[in-house]
Amino acid sequence: MSLRTPAHPSLILTAHGSADPRSAATVRLIAECVRRLRPGLDARVAFCEQNSPNLRDVLETLHDRVSVVVPLLLADAYHARVDIPAMIAESGAEVRQAEVLGEDDRLIHVLRQRLEHAGVSRLDAEIGVLVAAVGSSQPDANTRTAAVAHELTLTTRWTATTAFATGPHPTLAEAADELRGRGATRLVIAPWFLAHGRLTDRVVTFARAQGIPMSSPLGAHRQVAETVLDRFESALALTAAA
Repeated sequence: MSLRTPAHPSLILTAHGSADPRSAATVRLIAECVRRLRPGLDARVAFCEQNSPNLRDVLETLHDRVSVVVPLLLADAYHARVDIPAMIAESGAEVRQAEVLGEDDRLIHVLRQRLEHAGVSRLDAEIGVLVAAVGSSQPDANTRTAAVAHELTLTTRWTATTAFATGPHPTLAEAADELRGRGATRLVIAPWFLAHGRLTDRVVTFARAQGIPMSSPLGAHRQVAETVLDRFESALALTAAA
């Protein structure tokens, strides 16, 4: 499909969707932040499942308007590679799919900032950070997610490792043991999630049972919105070059 360069493109911020209302609420707050950063931009919210509006329904309203679907996802895995492309193809709309947010430096900065807001000093060498993330059936996606822990420790004295709340190893318990084995005497959990939901509740349950403090998810932070806009603009640049 050949895409023309749009004069007034729409940004379709697309999340997976969740039965937990906190997740959809965060998506809408991120979209509001995007609109504040880019007044006049037609920024819409869509979901693959469980929440409204559904991406298919949003695509049907475009009326030949060239748009960019920006997956509000941290991992380039099944939803970004299969679900969203299939829904776009079924719609027949003139839509380009942007890259996922991924392990962007701005998001890792937000993750580090959330820890600092939770009272963790960058200079505390006794801290072990357990980065809790969603696991994937795609090994390469897990490998990229695991790199977040290393990036998080830059400019700090922390030690860190990544654990997966679902799917592959290491589990939360295994990661906690690893950090203690490295000499960390105080652990803290940093959720590599955009919003609270059922998966983060599992992490909270583990944290409380183990007496480990936990920082907040990335949430509707300005730098999350900036990353969304960056993906949008990159996709538009590819459209213009096509």
